[in-house]
Amino acid sequence: MSGILYFVPTPIGNLEDMTFRAIRVLKEVDYILCEDTRTSGVLLKHYEIAKPLKAYHLHNEHQSTQKVIEDLKIGQNIAIITDAGTPGISDPGYLLAKAVVDQNLDMQCLPGATAFVPALVVSGLPNHDFYFAGFLPQKKGRQTKLKQLAEEKKTIILYESPHKINTTLEQIKEFFGEETKVSLSREISKKFEETKRGTINELIEFSKSKTLKGEIVLVINNSEKEEQETEKPASKNKYKNLTN
Repeated sequence: MSGILYFVPTPIGNLEDMTFRAIRVLKEVDYILCEDTRTSGVLLKHYEIAKPLKAYHLHNEHQSTQKVIEDLKIGQNIAIITDAGTPGISDPGYLLAKAVVDQNLDMQCLPGATAFVPALVVSGLPNHDFYFAGFLPQKKGRQTKLKQLAEEKKTIILYESPHKINTTLEQIKEFFGEETKVSLSREISKKFEETKRGTINELIEFSKSKTLKGEIVLVINNSEKEEQETEKPASKNKYKNLTN
């Protein structure tokens, strides 16, 4: 009988966000895949979880996936975690999930922490139809991606690092327009959690006025543009031909 691969979310900041089920699963599996054994080692020690750790990250996932598949086939239960959040969401995990599906093996993803959901909820922007884009390309294809996103009449969600946030905000102004409303959340679930809402010009001024730290989530209101475009006034000449 083959084993099960578990995708286990870990806290993005506050250690109290680890679920009871996640702790139980990590204690029961045969070994744990992680991005950085040092970072995950600290987390697992906090919860008194003593299981073998194996590195699984962007630089070795192609080579490591086949070995994980072989271990699942002989009945080993395996968990994958990342440094923070849900595996596969802007973190390693997709290739492994695809391989498990291709081999008709079993996997489960536990519900848990991920940064973009709380950022979207507290943004106060439309959340019924959104596009999660993750991190923008660093160089090649960046402007093409922004142009594509600007054409999506939905709420857009981006991840960004502190050292690129000013550049990204300026590019949002360029591609989405200076009247665009944006919400910026950082340090989610941590002591200095902060959300700033306003027009893109207000967010640019805010970002330049202080040094932002921690991973940043940007929520861009691009859905109301569709409503504005579809709400066209009725023609004054609507019944002209009927009265002649």
